[in-house]
Amino acid sequence: MAESSASPAVGRALDVLVRLAEAPGPVRAASLARDLGVPRSSLYHILSVLVDKGFVVYLAAEQAYGLGVVSFEIGSAYLRHEPLERRAAPILRRLARSLGQTVHLGILHGAETVYLLKEQPTSGADVSLITDVGVRLPAHLTANGRAILAGSTDAQIRAVFPHRSDFITRTGRGPRTLAELGEGLAVDRERGWSEEVELVAPGLRSVGAAVFDHSGRPVAALSTTWSRFHERNEPAAVGEAMRGGAAKLTAAISGRDPRPAA
Repeated sequence: MAESSASPAVGRALDVLVRLAEAPGPVRAASLARDLGVPRSSLYHILSVLVDKGFVVYLAAEQAYGLGVVSFEIGSAYLRHEPLERRAAPILRRLARSLGQTVHLGILHGAETVYLLKEQPTSGADVSLITDVGVRLPAHLTANGRAILAGSTDAQIRAVFPHRSDFITRTGRGPRTLAELGEGLAVDRERGWSEEVELVAPGLRSVGAAVFDHSGRPVAALSTTWSRFHERNEPAAVGEAMRGGAAKLTAAISGRDPRPAA
């Protein structure tokens, strides 16, 4: 069978995505053309299509290209289904039992957190939550989503939140700009876990920690939510417990935490 005339272009588009995935930051078109041995005219056509479809984003400030939100979603989808959930389930059960709090497994889908698993303490629901399996919430407000964003590159975060209007609120609190989000994520990166207090719902507090794949990219997060008026544990202790659980799940999926050891 003759090779389709479209096959070389498809192959080159995939090469572009792989190169951007391997790069530590945005890559200029000239570097892509040189590294891949592709004529610039052909490369710009491929990049135009990939940008239009959301797989790649052009970052004007750097005059370079990075992976777009669609590529990020596909990367998360690789571990989105049964293998990730199966390996996460016993870790969530142990955390829920030891903390006496509801624990979740979540992923990013665009600018939203999607919850895949929910484990309640054996004594029953500790608080009434809206974070059920399948529920979607703004990622910049949830500890689960913020944990994944904190492990993402600046280019990926800009791709997820390209407009100021993306920063909606539920309780009147939370970041309203990319700069405000970045300040909060910097704190999260420093301590290794994320926190939100009454950003999703009044009276509730959550912490979360990221799970990483084999390339050191965040693909999911573990999080727990409880009433800030009836705290069983110190938030810092809960954060470290979630970070420990996330580390176990990272190891279970043969992942690698790119952050320095605490």
